[in-house]
Amino acid sequence: MTLSPHYYTKVTINYLLGNLGKDHSKTVGVVDLGGGSVQMAYAISETDAAMAPKVADGGDPYVKEMFLRGRKYYLYVHSYLHYGLLAARAEILKASDDAENPCIISGYDGSYNYGGKLFKASSGSSGTSLNECKSVALRALKVNESTCTHMKCTFGGIWNGGGGDGQKNLFVASFFFDRAVEAGFADPNLPVAIVRPADFEDAAKQACQTKLENAKSTFPRVDEGNLPYLCMDLIYQYTLLVDGFGIYPWQEITLVKKVKYDDALVEAAWPLGSAIEAVSST
Repeated sequence: MTLSPHYYTKVTINYLLGNLGKDHSKTVGVVDLGGGSVQMAYAISETDAAMAPKVADGGDPYVKEMFLRGRKYYLYVHSYLHYGLLAARAEILKASDDAENPCIISGYDGSYNYGGKLFKASSGSSGTSLNECKSVALRALKVNESTCTHMKCTFGGIWNGGGGDGQKNLFVASFFFDRAVEAGFADPNLPVAIVRPADFEDAAKQACQTKLENAKSTFPRVDEGNLPYLCMDLIYQYTLLVDGFGIYPWQEITLVKKVKYDDALVEAAWPLGSAIEAVSST
């Protein structure tokens, strides 16, 4: 089975925290939001692992068994293609009933290029609406169109791994950290931040009320090209965490860019995790 780089971020973070070798309930789960895909990875119990549904031939199984630091782990891993932040913009623009999209910051009339395709991106005369944007994001996630036949699912009919202790302590990485810094509720000078999913919604309320002409002064850390999509990005991130992954809006989660290891700060990135697995498997 070929695993995406996001998977190894979980191994990296748990290694740096000193969790590998401990019971699965003492490890942390990781949600890694890239540009093209988002991945959930966390350790589950042997009982939950036994309940994993079968996947179609050629598909990646939900659970990977690994020996890390002398202990056997059952890792739930699922990568959602097309639901990374940049890909999700295209999905949300496609989910609009017309060319005008309630997630685009008021005053912007342009197009979005993703995967070699252009998508109309315009706020239109009705302007930006947080609630309408949330509805479009839910349609894009297919939350209410689930064909899931299992007890617990995320979105699009995907099994969620059963939840449990391994998912209670969540670290979220990549674009989650970046947008939180840009929106102003995480300190760019600190490697981690304790936030709640609701913080993304609160930031979205301000972003969705901001007109394009005032956006740069209101959100000076956001790149010019991302400003029209700031309301969309924040609403999507909130919807993904709460409606997609079923995380309580006020549950504390850890945004992570770097993890303290001994006296150093180490990037919470996948290459180290890949190396750790290779060493642990020999």
